[in-house]
Amino acid sequence: MTKHQTIPLGLNILAWIGRILVGILCLLLCLPMALLPKATAVPAWVWLPLGAASAALFIAQFLLKPAWKAICVPLGGLLVCAILAVVVSQAFATTPPITDENGRPLEGSIAVLERVPLNGSQQWISIRGKDTSKPILLFLSGGPGGSQLSTERFALGGLEDDFVVVNWEQPGAGKSYDAVKRSTITVERYIQDAHALVLLLRERFGQDKVYLLGESWGSALGILLVQRYPELFAAFIGTGQMVAFTENDLICYNFAMDWARERGDSDKIAKLEKQGPPPYYEKEVAWKQITYLADTYAYMNQNPQISDNGANTFRDLAAPEYGLYDKVAWFLGIVDTLGIVYPQLWDIDFRTQAAKLDVPVYFLIGRHDINAPVELTEEYYNLLEAPHKELVWFENSGHNPWVSESARFMQVIRESVLAH
Repeated sequence: MTKHQTIPLGLNILAWIGRILVGILCLLLCLPMALLPKATAVPAWVWLPLGAASAALFIAQFLLKPAWKAICVPLGGLLVCAILAVVVSQAFATTPPITDENGRPLEGSIAVLERVPLNGSQQWISIRGKDTSKPILLFLSGGPGGSQLSTERFALGGLEDDFVVVNWEQPGAGKSYDAVKRSTITVERYIQDAHALVLLLRERFGQDKVYLLGESWGSALGILLVQRYPELFAAFIGTGQMVAFTENDLICYNFAMDWARERGDSDKIAKLEKQGPPPYYEKEVAWKQITYLADTYAYMNQNPQISDNGANTFRDLAAPEYGLYDKVAWFLGIVDTLGIVYPQLWDIDFRTQAAKLDVPVYFLIGRHDINAPVELTEEYYNLLEAPHKELVWFENSGHNPWVSESARFMQVIRESVLAH
């Protein structure tokens, strides 16, 4: 008797567990639809029907019989809806128009998000400016693997008055995450793709030379570009300037170790000692770097002399430039692409490899930058030979003065770089 009573009870428990698991899966599949209204540029006439269909399918799991229908129909239908949500989010991704005081698109302006052919691949750029006859400013994001489409627009949108601002999604980053096979990405690939992009922009806008602004890894790529193709560039602006990658990371590693000792953080000390100092070459490069680089950012974040570190990841990822897949790629690029490319950078030291540049050079540097140690930038600046050079300090910034003190950053570019 007991045996006959236990079997139905056990089956009942399994059935409830199954329903709970199906409910959780259905909720997860509803997430893409839930993100469409606030985190993408998909219009209401598209996301409303998708949302209604998803809600109906979610409810159906409690109404349909027999049990197999209550499982298969909602899960299958929600999977289709989720895939459609990702597809339409990618299709409707856009950069906002530049508008006048009445909210209408400004006549003569440009605000586009598009793919361009670069050396056999399709890569994404945004182009924004109030006047297409203005000089071109090409922005190189940090990384490798970093995407700053919306961050740059939020922080440096004022430069659209003076330039046609082009933001390039580098291969392996953001919207260009799958542009090329990531395992084949090299520093040379970045240089050649950037070169192809500059040639395309010069022809499209009828400009002889391009202004170049690189931040962090982008500042290193910028040095490599102007060194090889000086005739294409009016000036180079570096911020969060990378100079010598191995020495840079050794300084950051030792900083994290010293700070851990000050705090008595034995776990962090043990972790740093176990992985040892850089350089690293295996697949876990990004994760090992995070062990100490996270501390440099944490220290800067608590520094009262830094007005604003500019970190607003949720705002940036919710921007209309990114579809749902792009948002995932935003994170993947930081880990995956960085781990592939960074081992190629350890031997770079511009103090010996780029001591002379044939373009005007401007370093716009946060006084309290620990991630890209300012002593290396100062040393490089002092020995650098260039037709014109300036080192401008931002006293209330760390690694990101272009965000922390964006108003002054743009003022310096207008009054020093562009005027010169």
